[in-house]
Amino acid sequence: MKSKIAAVYVITALSSAPVFAQDVMVKITNLTNALYFTPLLVAAHPDSADVFQVGTPASEHLQAMAEGGDISGLVSDLSAVGASVEENPAAGLLAPGASASASFRYSPRNPRLSVVAMVLPTNDGFVGLDSLRIPRRQGVYHYQLHAFDAGTEVNDEVINGGGMPGVLGIPADPGGNSGTAGTGVVTAEANATVHIHRGIIGDTDPNGGPSDLDSRVHRWLNPVAQVVITVGRTR
Repeated sequence: MKSKIAAVYVITALSSAPVFAQDVMVKITNLTNALYFTPLLVAAHPDSADVFQVGTPASEHLQAMAEGGDISGLVSDLSAVGASVEENPAAGLLAPGASASASFRYSPRNPRLSVVAMVLPTNDGFVGLDSLRIPRRQGVYHYQLHAFDAGTEVNDEVINGGGMPGVLGIPADPGGNSGTAGTGVVTAEANATVHIHRGIIGDTDPNGGPSDLDSRVHRWLNPVAQVVITVGRTR
């Protein structure tokens, strides 16, 4: 059974009958205060494919994305099953409040939509939409997305330039709001499967304390992103 944790907030249907030739535009907006998304992966793919599944261990390629922002392995996996893939529509990091869009023509061979990107600064957090069935009717559809924890790395909240699988630490804080000399928030995690991210603990000491992250700036509560799908008739 596929898991899809995405809240549908607004659906504006423009017709009462399915449209069989469609253009689909996907707009992703970063809703956070000080988190950045690494290059996004947006894919329309077969029913049989999954980029991730909540409650199961992360794949090697999901781990590489969640810990270091590397989407190349996931792109290869999806391309191998004939998915329609849009890589890095933001042309780099997606900053707080910013949006990026990808578009494609609907194909019955690829009826599912997935979106993923690493969330910085985190150890192995990522924003994700898992295998949403793409709407068939013309309209505008709004969804809000959670941040997930890949379950592959301890959330020590220490920025040390890490980012390769198996290397503990956070690669960077693109916003420059972090401190230094953190000793580490935790040394072990209870859940080694993909699960909802608990957010950051942080502290308010820029020169020490357990965390390099600032609880006044980096703290978040889900959701962290909005996805707007616009379905229109193909010209």
